[in-house]
Amino acid sequence: MLVRIKKLNENAVIPSYGSEFAAGCDLYACLDNPIIVNPHQTVKIPTGLAMELPIDKVGLIYARSGLATKRSLAPANKVGVIDADYRGEIIVAIHNHSDEPQQIDNHERVAQLVIAPYYQATFEEVDELSDTKRGTGGFGSTGSK
Repeated sequence: MLVRIKKLNENAVIPSYGSEFAAGCDLYACLDNPIIVNPHQTVKIPTGLAMELPIDKVGLIYARSGLATKRSLAPANKVGVIDADYRGEIIVAIHNHSDEPQQIDNHERVAQLVIAPYYQATFEEVDELSDTKRGTGGFGSTGSK
C-alpha cells in the first residue's frame, strides 16, 4: 500500500516500522527544542508531516508501549483518528499520567500509527431491534463477577 507523505518541516522523520511484522509504524517528534510535559498535562507534539491515506483506510494513532509503561506518556485521546481526507499536520496529543515531569526530545518516537480499513455505515431508524439472549445487559453483564 502506498501512502504519500509530505514533509512540512525539513527536519521531520518519515514513519518507520521497527520490525518485519510490526503493525504500527513509529511517529517521531519534530521539535526545535525539547518539550517538558508536566504531571497530568497534555501537550500537542508536532510530527512535521502530512499524509494522504487511501480513501478506504484510516490512520489510528496508538501509544508506544515502552513510552506508556516506562514514562507514563500516551495519547490523550487514547486513539487518534486520521481520516483519509485530512491533509493537515499529524499532531500527537501526549498526556503525562505520572507525577513527574517528562521531556520529549526532537526525533523521539512518540506514538505509533496503524493503518486500517474502515466502513461507513448507513443508519436506519427503527421502532424495534431484534432480540438476543444478551438483550440490554451491559457493563460486565456477561462475566461471572
